[in-house]
Amino acid sequence: MSNSTNIRSEVLRQRTKVFAIEIVKLISSFPKNTASFVIGNQICKSGTSVAANYRAATRGRSDAEFYSKICICVEEADETVFWLEIIEESGLTQNVDLSFLKKEANELLSILASTKKTLKAKQQNHK
Repeated sequence: MSNSTNIRSEVLRQRTKVFAIEIVKLISSFPKNTASFVIGNQICKSGTSVAANYRAATRGRSDAEFYSKICICVEEADETVFWLEIIEESGLTQNVDLSFLKKEANELLSILASTKKTLKAKQQNHK
């Protein structure tokens, strides 16, 4: 890996970690009811999974393992975008600004989906 690739990888590791922390903070703002518990549990799993799986991807032992983890990251990021939409549209948090989380979730999804697409193309070119 080149130095610039390592730097980009570390930046993305930090972004996904900060995103996971912000998701955890969001959940603590939820009202105490059944819907909040269920949705909070779902977004906590998907939002923190993006960071955990990206971290695992960067420690992958092979290109195939890296690709596999990136695929999981894409799925989890997309699910997190979904839960953020549900939270906003249901009015679950009325006094919380979701703009940073929504923007970051969509940016991370875009970056990870692009990475997945690039990796897939490289795999097909090496066949």
